[in-house]
Amino acid sequence: MIHNSFECSTMTEYILIWFGAWVGMSGPKGIIRAHDRRDWAQRHKKCHPYFAHKSPIIKDAWWQIYCKLELEKEPEFNFRYIGRDPFYIWLEKYWHWQQLPVAIIFYLVGGWAWVIWGVAARIAISNHGHWLIGYFAHNKGPQSHLVCGAGVQAFDVPWAAIVTMGEAWHNNHHAFPGSAKIGLYKHQSDWGYDFIQLMEYLGVFWNVQTPENLPHRGGLIQVKGHNKASIINKNKQIRDHLA
Repeated sequence: MIHNSFECSTMTEYILIWFGAWVGMSGPKGIIRAHDRRDWAQRHKKCHPYFAHKSPIIKDAWWQIYCKLELEKEPEFNFRYIGRDPFYIWLEKYWHWQQLPVAIIFYLVGGWAWVIWGVAARIAISNHGHWLIGYFAHNKGPQSHLVCGAGVQAFDVPWAAIVTMGEAWHNNHHAFPGSAKIGLYKHQSDWGYDFIQLMEYLGVFWNVQTPENLPHRGGLIQVKGHNKASIINKNKQIRDHLA
């Protein structure tokens, strides 16, 4: 929906994006807006602590999860067909209500305990977990790449790789945002890409993008190894480049 990292049929896309809304964070346009705002800000040489996750962890959690961001001048958002498709317009308007049929099913199966854990707890864990991984992914961890000109660099969060289906290799994602494959190196588990490969084998997905078939990206510096001295040296190159 955001990076066009693979293609599929319209009906398959509807199902996948409905699952995304079912997580309980936002509708499709809301997710695009939140993602593109952050990308837009992080590409600038100077980035506000809100977008860079550079505030103390409690303050950042309060900002990200419980506050509403309003900018005097919004960047332009390209919703493409998402903004015109009747299904996505409906889903954006009623994404909150997607929990209702699920709650009814859980109640019929297991009563209120299933509703609490299957709806309320799941949404709370999803929202707080999404913020927590984002916080660590922009503050501390191993790096394989640095992006020249970007005011915010990303880090990998290895301990969260399995539970996030590979999304925690966030440094790789900043380097190759259009890639469906995020675990790029040995021992980097990427169950999300494994699922995509399975769907590609079955003919459900096609035109799957990886770093090998993406256009060359200028200004990308590869850090050889994850040693601290190498990263400090590369960060100095970034600062010199920006200066």
